[in-house]
Amino acid sequence: MSTQFFSKLSQNYIELLKDSEYYDVTIEVGEDPDFVLEYIYGGILSLNGQDTLDFLKILAAADILCLQELINYLQKYLIESKSEWMEQHFEFTQQISSQSNNLLELQEFCTNLMVQSPEKIFKSFDFTSLSESSLISLIKSDDLQMNEVEVWEHVLKWGLAQNPTLIPDPSTWTDDDFNKMKITLQNCIPLVRFFCLSSKEFLYKVRPYQKLLNNQFYEELLNSYLDPNSVSIHNIFRPRKIVSLESTAQIIDSQIVNSSIVSTILNRINKTVNKKFEYKFELLLRGSRDGFTPKKFHELCDGKHNTVTFIKIKGTEEIVGGYNPLTWESHTFMAGTKKSFIFSFKNKNIKDAIISNVKNSECAILCSNISGPYFGSDIIICASSESVNYNKNWCKKKYYEKSIRETTDPFSIEDYEVFQIIQIKKR
Repeated sequence: MSTQFFSKLSQNYIELLKDSEYYDVTIEVGEDPDFVLEYIYGGILSLNGQDTLDFLKILAAADILCLQELINYLQKYLIESKSEWMEQHFEFTQQISSQSNNLLELQEFCTNLMVQSPEKIFKSFDFTSLSESSLISLIKSDDLQMNEVEVWEHVLKWGLAQNPTLIPDPSTWTDDDFNKMKITLQNCIPLVRFFCLSSKEFLYKVRPYQKLLNNQFYEELLNSYLDPNSVSIHNIFRPRKIVSLESTAQIIDSQIVNSSIVSTILNRINKTVNKKFEYKFELLLRGSRDGFTPKKFHELCDGKHNTVTFIKIKGTEEIVGGYNPLTWESHTFMAGTKKSFIFSFKNKNIKDAIISNVKNSECAILCSNISGPYFGSDIIICASSESVNYNKNWCKKKYYEKSIRETTDPFSIEDYEVFQIIQIKKR
């Protein structure tokens, strides 16, 4: 018979760690307090009051020390709770993730960000600092939101950065210069979808770099422009799934938000739900069509999981709302979830968007027969009774991380829409 005493043993180790009286070796591990040592000694990791930057540094240290349990926990915590911070500090996040093949979840997070918002991400850091493996993961994606000629231009730009002695103008290159670039880009070039380029793009963007391509492949590519019915023996990738205004219109039928806002919300929701699915927004309620009473809201929206609400504030160009992965109900209670978030947009401009994750997950959603879509106490939409129009509406910071409006003054609703997010299996 054996008995485990890990809890008490860990406590004794923590006391030993903090005892400065008896020691004969001092190990310098960084500034106090050292979270990794506390984890090693006692299995303790304190998340309270720490910066996200500290967590990324702890993750890097845990990876070096092969602390797999801690690695898995921190990756999940950062992605679920600190995704917005990592997006704003993408260069550092990407740098940490690319240092090891063991940080696969963080690498996938970074790749998904670049895939969905390449222009936004590329402007925030030096694109050419990407590792080859990160670049390959990016350009392999069917969902990369870039025109193919832009993909090719970025691949070339990355290759030039790895060969700083080369002059950007290929007309000045020697055969040795072309060979250097060809070797540098040998794993990237096969992933560029050249057959998706227009003839003009081929003429001005690819033809000058002909010597980088396999001779037979180049001839087949050229033939495809001269004779569209020609057949290639090479594997030809399908065009990427670019989310255009037309395709967004198939995803959502909204009179409040545009395609940019929809894409931003979809990107955020994709971080919390299954990536094996695509999503469509099914309209459950539109205030201008169905009315603005709590009774109508519950009649049309109760019992529906995974809903997103868009609220147009009267007299302004502000849109506020939130995502609720749970169901709305008529009886009064506070519901808990870690996956809810709220947001605001001004003038339909995604550059100034505020997206706020739930901080107190036990108080994420409030349900009541006299309220509409009520997120914590941060977005309050309610009425004096269930059959009258909403007359008590305001935003204030309480259970979510950020304030989404500059004022806590009451507002009137010009219109609002509630959609249920439907999962569609990817083909």
